[in-house]
Amino acid sequence: MNVWVSLGLFLAGVILAVKGGDWFVDAAGWIARAAHIPTFIIGATIVSIATTMPEMIVSILVGIEGKNEMAVGNAIGSVTANTGLIMAIAFIFMTVKASRSRFLRQYLVLIASAAVLWIGSLSGYVAGWSTVVLILLFIAFMSINISEARQNSKISDRPSIAVKEVIKNIMLFIIGAIGIVIGSSLLIRSGSALAAAMGVPERVIAVTMVAIGTSLPELVTTLTAIKKKEASLSIGNIIGANIIDLALILPACSLVSGGTFEVSALSLQIDFPACLFITLAAVIPLAVKERAYQLQGILMLAGYAAYLVITI
Repeated sequence: MNVWVSLGLFLAGVILAVKGGDWFVDAAGWIARAAHIPTFIIGATIVSIATTMPEMIVSILVGIEGKNEMAVGNAIGSVTANTGLIMAIAFIFMTVKASRSRFLRQYLVLIASAAVLWIGSLSGYVAGWSTVVLILLFIAFMSINISEARQNSKISDRPSIAVKEVIKNIMLFIIGAIGIVIGSSLLIRSGSALAAAMGVPERVIAVTMVAIGTSLPELVTTLTAIKKKEASLSIGNIIGANIIDLALILPACSLVSGGTFEVSALSLQIDFPACLFITLAAVIPLAVKERAYQLQGILMLAGYAAYLVITI
């Protein structure tokens, strides 16, 4: 691919992702308010599933092609980027508060998913037992969110909503999601082409260019949420996206590869521990103090920068 063509596609991807993210957050926030569902729950289910589609598609496709390092680096690297870069930005620029009684189970599922995936891959392959446990964790996570959404949905108190408004926001939600996914796909392809032309190793491309590229929907959603002061939507989206990345994407890759999905020694030594430690740094203060701190975000960002330096 020509360098100038790659740069053009990269810019087109940025424009699509940014505008799509703007519509997406507007529509998601409206849906949450109209249905009387907490924005955290909307972020952790509908938004997170939509914004993790790039990771899912990329990892499964490269897994089928036998590029295991690319698939692992994309999934694990995306979680590390989501937390150490994107959630850190949210902590620095937003006041983030979360009730422990409401969100503790989501935090525990996230930590358990990171730990199970790492332990289950120590043999050099994603173990069958860990695949089963991770899928069960994903089912538990979605069940928790659906249950909470039902409990918080107050049908009798809902105001009358014009059909035109409903159609408008559903269309904005869908178009925004499509814009994010297509924009991210353009960024991944053009960014990877530029990186490959420089002779960068596959794993490094996966945990940096591809991982950050597939995390752009979460980044765009977070930046838009900062502008619109939707902290719960942003954090819920990132936590939900991370659980999906850990509990669904690599187990899916393992299943399509017939249970012989290999994990490299470098990923086990660097990528998996970095993912778990940055996750703990983000979640523990939220669980204990029920809020995040600006200093915490700065330290997470510094930790992510150190991880990138070690990787490169």
